[in-house]
Amino acid sequence: MQLDSFLLGAFIYLTAAVISVPLAARLGLGSVLGYLVAGMLIGPSVLGLVGSERRDVLHFAEFGVIVMLFLVGLELQPSKLWTLRKPILGLGGLQVVATSAVLAVALILTGLAWKTSLTIGLILAMSSTAIVLQSLAERGKLKTSGGQAVFSVLLFQDIAVIPILALLPLLAMGDGAPAQEAHGYLANLPAWQQALIVFAAVALIVLAGRYLMRPLFRLIAMTGLREIFVALALALVVGITLLMETVGLSPALGTFLAGVLLAESEYRHELEMDLEPFKGILLAVFFIAVGAGIDFDLIASAPVLIFGGMIAFVATKLIVLYAIARFARMKPPRASLFSFSLAQGGEFAFVLISFAAGLGLLAVTEANMLVAIVALSMAAAPLLMMLDARVIHPRFEGLGFKREPDRIDQTGSPVIILGHGRFGMTVGRVLAANGSRATVLDHDAEQIDALRQFGFKVFYGDATRGDLLHAAGAADARVLVIAIDDREKTNEIVELALRHFPHLEIFARAFDRTHAYELLNAGVEHVYREVFDSSLAMAEDALVALGTHPYEAARALRLFRRHDEALIRRTARHAGDIDTIVDISRAAQAEIERVLSIDQGPRPELALDRSWGTLSEASQDPRSLTENEEKAAS
Repeated sequence: MQLDSFLLGAFIYLTAAVISVPLAARLGLGSVLGYLVAGMLIGPSVLGLVGSERRDVLHFAEFGVIVMLFLVGLELQPSKLWTLRKPILGLGGLQVVATSAVLAVALILTGLAWKTSLTIGLILAMSSTAIVLQSLAERGKLKTSGGQAVFSVLLFQDIAVIPILALLPLLAMGDGAPAQEAHGYLANLPAWQQALIVFAAVALIVLAGRYLMRPLFRLIAMTGLREIFVALALALVVGITLLMETVGLSPALGTFLAGVLLAESEYRHELEMDLEPFKGILLAVFFIAVGAGIDFDLIASAPVLIFGGMIAFVATKLIVLYAIARFARMKPPRASLFSFSLAQGGEFAFVLISFAAGLGLLAVTEANMLVAIVALSMAAAPLLMMLDARVIHPRFEGLGFKREPDRIDQTGSPVIILGHGRFGMTVGRVLAANGSRATVLDHDAEQIDALRQFGFKVFYGDATRGDLLHAAGAADARVLVIAIDDREKTNEIVELALRHFPHLEIFARAFDRTHAYELLNAGVEHVYREVFDSSLAMAEDALVALGTHPYEAARALRLFRRHDEALIRRTARHAGDIDTIVDISRAAQAEIERVLSIDQGPRPELALDRSWGTLSEASQDPRSLTENEEKAAS
């Protein structure tokens, strides 16, 4: 491509991305579907704004998938990855084998040769890592147990591409097929040397990630030049990609492994922040290129065959995936998420189709139709996931199925916040703004999914369960903020925390004054009535509106607050004895009126007062107020 045409193509792709996503968001669609539709519109089959360079662009944009898997690896410490070994090998292996077998048998029954049928079955067993992970992340489902099962299968599929590439030439032997160009630079070497070099490449990544990269990142960080840090991060990903392609392995697998090895590095968050923009723009170009590659002329020439084939493929895959999920003892809601998320073709299908066509396992017409079917299924993937979220899941909830708790992958936080509604969200935002990272749990699934779209890290779960509190890091945390709006559950959590995690300093939201009595008597020192502060703020503004100086209004409200806090602790001891509470409250009301009247007198020293406290010594100590109230009540 000439320079001007390259710049024009880049402008078209970027403009399509900028226009499509806001429109898709306004229509309630995911960004992936917006990118795919934009690609269809600018592609050669519709507006023709992009053309023959699409294949080169797609190859370049596949780097976005590689960067994405590197960032996914950064989120998984080796210990967490080890916990996923069973779903990766068991669930992932079962999915690839079962889906390939069922699709192959179905195609054999239609009259295709068994080698062609098996080849197509292996190709269509793949799912789209880019679309699925992006869509799950946008919906806040990636950290759920169902999302982790989907991720495990996708990871196994990426690994499975390697043996599939080795298997296809064996299927082509003996048919007089044209020779295929060697895959990678090692194809002319003996098998034992190939295996040794592959093992050495993986070992090199492991050793470099553990012993070389951290000191190198530390050295670069000492320079204070962020652009060099970004350059090193990109060089790391590109270098691993080149190494994996050289030895014939999946670049995505290599970069994922490097990400896992750096997951416990002190530079993990810097790497995430630096590479995230590159991942986003490259994935956008990738999705647009996939949409542009859909050949509508071919579809128009055989619409029934292609659309019928796509629907049959997706439906068959859905059935197989749901059967696997139920065999793995997933509950119906989780099985539904698992099935609808993986029921499309994947990016590696295009690689496998080209490879199989070169081996003669697929005719040119079959290869072109497979490309169209896979591309259409990828375009339909966001719609399938929306169907699951908006139609299928609400039906399961109506039948009484409850969402399973999320797998909590954020431990070591000094603060645990229970409840992220209008009360807990403010607490979390203030803490985050001041550099205190909190682990947040909530029991409202819809609220969690909405909050995750805004970037909040919130996990689903019932905090009255001791094991979930322990998983959230209660044994090592310092502060527990209980901000839920259910007084009975709050009391239950307080009892649980005081019994099993007595070291935690508890800050609890109280529903009303009576609930505050219950919490104080249970042993909670920090109790906050949910509307008390907002009512004080309104009272202060009302005083100002009535002519009180803002300074005087603030002083009066601060004094009233201290007085009322002392009063509620005094009356909590007599909870249930309404007569005593009434007597103490009346005496306290008279006392606060007297103190405020004294405090509002003329004070020439006001200009020297910098504390914004009260001038009355008695008002400075809540215990003094309590003693006065007790004397008055007696």
